[in-house]
Amino acid sequence: MDSIKPNWNVAAQVHAFTTTRRGGVSVAPYDSFNLGDHVGDEKSAVKINRTLLVERFGLPQFPLFLTQTHSTKVIRLPYAGDNVEADAVYTNQPNQVCLVMTADCLPVLLSNAQGNEVAAAHAGWRGLCDGILEQTVQCFHSPREEIVAWLGPAIGPTCFQVGREVVDQFMAQDPQAETAFVADPDCAGKYLGNLYQLATQRLNRLGIRHIYGGEHCTYSEKERFFSFRRESKTGRMASLIWFEE
Repeated sequence: MDSIKPNWNVAAQVHAFTTTRRGGVSVAPYDSFNLGDHVGDEKSAVKINRTLLVERFGLPQFPLFLTQTHSTKVIRLPYAGDNVEADAVYTNQPNQVCLVMTADCLPVLLSNAQGNEVAAAHAGWRGLCDGILEQTVQCFHSPREEIVAWLGPAIGPTCFQVGREVVDQFMAQDPQAETAFVADPDCAGKYLGNLYQLATQRLNRLGIRHIYGGEHCTYSEKERFFSFRRESKTGRMASLIWFEE
């Protein structure tokens, strides 16, 4: 089964990857490894795909699937509550799988150097602008310089078109954010945004310098990734991280 694994320097007991759209049982337009049960796909197909995720990737538990709302809420695992509305998951306990789903938004996986603190964040532009990464990093007990980040597959800087209002919202938080946007040469009044650069800026401001990934584009790599911007009615990939004892 196809997956994207971080090329980063973390402890050996840390496991992390992002799924692709290939390898499941869902039919078009959710073909085939859709893990989202909120996108219109057959519930039975999603259930099979989630079971395949656990079995084929050797997960230590069936993961918690969040109800993602582009918020800045972080859930800590293990979690015994009923409300799973959140956009990030953190744990300092072994064999607790942190998982977020995306289909253009940016998944950010985090680990400390020792490999005993990990987190996964769903960083759509709204959550990224409002501070989902800041809230996630705040959960860590390790010094910021010991935290390593991986930026998983997201819509790339040549495809993420936004209006001026998005640029202004980011600049209101950090004037440096303007460097992550360029005027769209094909559409007056529109801009192309670089989610990878915006996330890197935010992480750098937090004192995190060890940042990897950022080389994919979910929009343009049609055969490999779901893309909400490209297809609207589509599936979801998952990005996961956990550590063993």
